[in-house]
Amino acid sequence: MLREKLVLASKSKRREEILAAVGWKFEAVAANIDETRRAAEDAVTYVKRLAQTKAQTIAQRFPDRLVIGADTVVVINEEILGQPRNDDDARRMLRLLSGKWHDVLTGVALVRGLQVVVDHETTRVHFAEMSADEIDWYVATGEPQGKAGAYGIQGSAAVFIKEIQGDYFNVVGLPARLVFELSRRI
Repeated sequence: MLREKLVLASKSKRREEILAAVGWKFEAVAANIDETRRAAEDAVTYVKRLAQTKAQTIAQRFPDRLVIGADTVVVINEEILGQPRNDDDARRMLRLLSGKWHDVLTGVALVRGLQVVVDHETTRVHFAEMSADEIDWYVATGEPQGKAGAYGIQGSAAVFIKEIQGDYFNVVGLPARLVFELSRRI
C-alpha cells in the first residue's frame, strides 16, 4: 500500500476526497500550468501531457516525494469538453450530453525525482435525456462550474446518469486503482 505521504499536484477537492477516502496521506499543492490544448492533440495525449506537466512542475519542489498529477476531460463525438467557461457554456455541454453516451478520460502521472510513469483511464457514461428546465435547474445549482463536461456524478447530476461502464472514481476525477497500479511501477 501507499504508506508515504504523497503530494497531489492539484487543489481539486474531489481528488483530495478520493485520496482521503482510500486512506492515503497527502498534501495538495496547486500546479498552475498552461492547459491550452495543442493543435491536432487527441484527448488521450492531452490529458496525459497535462497530468505529467502538473506532476513534474510540483516534483521540482519535492524531489524526494511521490507526486501525483491528474487531468480529466469529457469526450463526446470527438469534441473535448473541459470545464465550462460560464453558465451558457455549461448548458451547451449538458445539451450535448443529454440522452447520449460519452467518455470520461483522466490522465494520471506519478513522478519521483527522475522517475515518471504516465497512463490514463477511460470510463463510459450514459446520460438520461434532460429537458431544458432540468438543464436550467442543474446549472442554477452552480455544480457544473469547475467540472469537466459541466457535471459532477457524485452530486446532483447523479439523477441524470443512466449507466456507467468502468471506474466510477475516474468520473469523479481520480482513478484510485490506476494511481495504485502506477505506484507499483515507480
